[in-house]
Amino acid sequence: MLKIVNEEGYYRELYVAGTESMTDDEFFVFCEKNRRIRIERDTNNQIYILSQLGLEISRLNCEFSSTVGNWNRVSKTGKVFGSDAGYYLPDTSMRSPDVSWMSNEKWASLSAKEKRQFPRTAPEFIIELVPPFEKLKDIQNKMTKWIENGVLLGWLINPKTETTTIYRADGTVENVIGFDKKLSGEDVLPGLEIDLAILK
Repeated sequence: MLKIVNEEGYYRELYVAGTESMTDDEFFVFCEKNRRIRIERDTNNQIYILSQLGLEISRLNCEFSSTVGNWNRVSKTGKVFGSDAGYYLPDTSMRSPDVSWMSNEKWASLSAKEKRQFPRTAPEFIIELVPPFEKLKDIQNKMTKWIENGVLLGWLINPKTETTTIYRADGTVENVIGFDKKLSGEDVLPGLEIDLAILK
């Protein structure tokens, strides 16, 4: 039985009866069987189907993934993951950022099973892009949750308004206006610099 919530003409939320009692392993299998769908789970075991990215957002996602990946190939300090990666956070939710980076130290601490599935930890760095039909407030709340659950640095990028919001572990939030600026990996990803002009 499926209950679909239609929001602004786009199917965004999906409730599947019986999923509240799924174990983490069962939930991973559920995600595997629905791998063409972007799925997350909140602290109440409510399952959410995320909006499809669309061509433009998918392009930008690839730009960021490749740029962070190129930096990481040189620095050799961690692992870079795309939007298929999921994380069981300390608050029991499972979230999937558009781009994430995990240090070699944290990667080495994961079990073989966690490396195959969704680890019970947060990455140190994440990027979230705002799709055209997602509510900005929902994604802002998600960014706050990322930081509360252990992410050290996060970028929320809104192509529509050409605004980047930087979230840091110390609780500071900074808005960068315009895609003529550059973003720094700061002390989390030393040496990483991304020119936002790639988004134009």
